[in-house]
Amino acid sequence: MRDMQTPAIEIETGPRPGASIIVLHGLGADGHDFVPVCEQLDLRAAGAVRYVLPHAPKRPVTINGGAVMRAWYDILAMGGRGGEDEAGLRASQVLVERLIAREVERGVPASRIVLAGFSQGCAMTLMTGLRHAQPLAALAGLSGYLPLADRTADERTAQNQATPIFLAHGRFDPMIALPRALASRDALMALGYAVQWHEYTMEHSVCLEEIQHLNRFLLDVLKRDAD
Repeated sequence: MRDMQTPAIEIETGPRPGASIIVLHGLGADGHDFVPVCEQLDLRAAGAVRYVLPHAPKRPVTINGGAVMRAWYDILAMGGRGGEDEAGLRASQVLVERLIAREVERGVPASRIVLAGFSQGCAMTLMTGLRHAQPLAALAGLSGYLPLADRTADERTAQNQATPIFLAHGRFDPMIALPRALASRDALMALGYAVQWHEYTMEHSVCLEEIQHLNRFLLDVLKRDAD
């Protein structure tokens, strides 16, 4: 594992990685949060992979009394009832786009780049991936939702219409309630996206079965794209 003294941690599973997985953490965490999950994934059958785990900027978060913490955007109220921080979402979309561009510059084509994220990271995965100008390998969202849902139809790009999407959620999630996640799934499916949906008996977290299902999904996507 190599910490580059930049806003990301990198893990390479072998020399000359032919695919990149950008993993976006949730509110108040940082790139280290999903290192253990990446270490549990076994994608050797798809070749060497580079995991990129960036740290979100630090900002005041309204729902936490204005405390400053790492967050991709502000949360104004539980369940999105206070509206969405569109400016924050769009600013972080630019950051994620830069991460994608950096992987392309290092020789990994966009079609071999997966965007993945948990909670806020899931929201940024969908926010950026559906609007990206080149086809991506896949989008994977854990315990999150579709942000700016009413803008998605107008702002999405045709290039990622066929990009496979993995969505997973806990049935007892107290932070992002299951109905909100289901509404996001249904909105994406209504727009014609191929969504692989999974539910688990858990709260706002990650479980072993989920990691196993994600592993299978990533192998399918990356092996297919390598053929």
